[in-house]
Amino acid sequence: MRWYRIPVFIGAGIVLGLAWNAWSGRGLALTSNVYLKPGDETVGVSEAKRRFDRGAVLFVDARPKMIYDLERIPGALSLPEDEFDAAFSGIEPRLRNRYDVIVYCSGFGCEASHIVARQLKEKGIPAVVLQDGIPAWQDAGYPVEGRAR
Repeated sequence: MRWYRIPVFIGAGIVLGLAWNAWSGRGLALTSNVYLKPGDETVGVSEAKRRFDRGAVLFVDARPKMIYDLERIPGALSLPEDEFDAAFSGIEPRLRNRYDVIVYCSGFGCEASHIVARQLKEKGIPAVVLQDGIPAWQDAGYPVEGRAR
């Protein structure tokens, strides 16, 4: 077998695999957020900052409490996904007094914000998810607070 055939076989395999993924109806979503489910809402970082500047938003951090303590969006409340029921009871009154609730987590690959937002909606609290989480907030140069600062 000639060495130049190897890239051809690999390339053909990639093309066929992507074609099957796109047209089979059972493939993976490669162009959208796989954590989004029907009824989920997201908000971009610039819109979240606009609401933050107006004082019209309450941020909810869905990451574990230890990470929340290190750094967070200023004024954010901690509501870890894995401790939702215990933590929710302590902050429920503040959540119910706000219409604009934005939930965030560690960004790409983090499903916690989506899960917490759905749980809040089940309890009658409208919540949206910050697209790309706190990394997008930080990349935009927006403020963070906590022990790491």
